[in-house]
Amino acid sequence: MFFKGSRYARVADLQITDRKGRTVRYKNIRFIPRVEARLGHTVNQSERLDHIAQRFYNDPERFWRICDANLALFPDDLVAQPGVTILIPPAEE
Repeated sequence: MFFKGSRYARVADLQITDRKGRTVRYKNIRFIPRVEARLGHTVNQSERLDHIAQRFYNDPERFWRICDANLALFPDDLVAQPGVTILIPPAEE
């Protein structure tokens, strides 16, 4: 369901059966883990989070690591204001 390396890859799969007998599969709640950041990055005008992830991790799909370190639920909020410094954690936990 999720790509390898997704932040949901290690979240437990759950299921429930509805009144009609259909099985509905879903992911358990993912709580944002504590992520220790060792670097900071000052956001530039029109910069995107996937580009920042590519720069630091060589993988644009790892942008969620940056979101976790900054406790951001909405990735675009992290780069909405130029000049703000965001935390950059290591690529792996």
